[in-house]
Amino acid sequence: MRPGTDRVAVDDKGAAAEHRREPRVTIGTGRQQRVAQVARLVGLLRHTGRRLGSGPVPDRPADRHGAIVAPTTLRGVAGLEIERRQRLSADEVAQVTRLVDEVTEADGVRPLSEHVMLHLRYGGDTPARNLLGWLDSDNGRALAGYAHLDVTDPVDGASAELAVAPGLRRAGFGRQLVGALLAETDGRLRLWAHGEQPAAAALAGSMGFARDRILWQLRRSLYAPLPAPELPPEVTVRTFVVGQDEERWAVVNNRAFAGHPDQGHWTVEDVRQREREPWFDPAGFFLAERRSGPDVQLVGFHWTKVHGADDGHGHQPIGEVYVVGVDPSAQGQGLGPALTLVGLRHLRSRGLSSVLLYVDDTNTGAIKVYERLGFTRWDVDVSYRRN
Repeated sequence: MRPGTDRVAVDDKGAAAEHRREPRVTIGTGRQQRVAQVARLVGLLRHTGRRLGSGPVPDRPADRHGAIVAPTTLRGVAGLEIERRQRLSADEVAQVTRLVDEVTEADGVRPLSEHVMLHLRYGGDTPARNLLGWLDSDNGRALAGYAHLDVTDPVDGASAELAVAPGLRRAGFGRQLVGALLAETDGRLRLWAHGEQPAAAALAGSMGFARDRILWQLRRSLYAPLPAPELPPEVTVRTFVVGQDEERWAVVNNRAFAGHPDQGHWTVEDVRQREREPWFDPAGFFLAERRSGPDVQLVGFHWTKVHGADDGHGHQPIGEVYVVGVDPSAQGQGLGPALTLVGLRHLRSRGLSSVLLYVDDTNTGAIKVYERLGFTRWDVDVSYRRN
């Protein structure tokens, strides 16, 4: 199971299913001379007093201006020492997490997808691979880059996302990581870039990758009017019950996304893993049931998510249409838009001011549905493919 390409199937009355996103990549471009690489790293260490991704630097003497004296010897600074790991140690997980935080702070977007971050906390997932890019200094090794490679899709080929420390970009380290990723594959590789970044496009193009897919992020104000949801006859909505609904939900999700290489293969464990996340809230997970005599059938759902709620984020909380799905037996009745509105009204009741979702730019039917519900384009993610 992958973390998400856009998951929208549109029936004749609206959105039946909506998604999450596939891995993305934040990458730097260009290759400077060795002296420029040294200057950047030394300058970063001098001004931050830190080793990238590895916590505080031990006390060192200050120069006559009071600045921390940076290492004078950098072994292998012309290139990264790249190590391949099936699973990461607790210390490596902590260092990658710090690197991700640094990139997020610098770029305003997180370089790793939810799927990767979920598994990263537990050391990684099988058979995915982790590539760690190290630079040696007198103070030990510094984590300068990280890449995650998923090789589980035999149809579309491997997909990857990577991050390079903000102060070490434009030194060829992104190119080294992509080269190492290619060496792990059959030559096919997909890279995702947050936003239409010129640097990412330049590096991708220079290494034989072509623009392949565009994922739109749409947003909507929750202050604007929200129509009341109109549910089909015999359909009622309740919230998810932990320990009771996991298997039923997984079955309907996989029916709604049958044939989809990513979203159509969820397991109960995939659900339970997200239940352990701090953002999980069953009060924002809505199930639509249709009653026929004594029988009750789960026919749809809207799972919402809140970003930045009580987790130390430096931004106002924002809601997300995490995934919306409708069982094939209930499609064509407007249940998708109705469930979307149920979730939006819930997010507004929590005091949130806006909500986001993701959709492929080619899915014009779904885009029209969401535009009718007040969503507009906010940002773009781009996939680059090498066959």
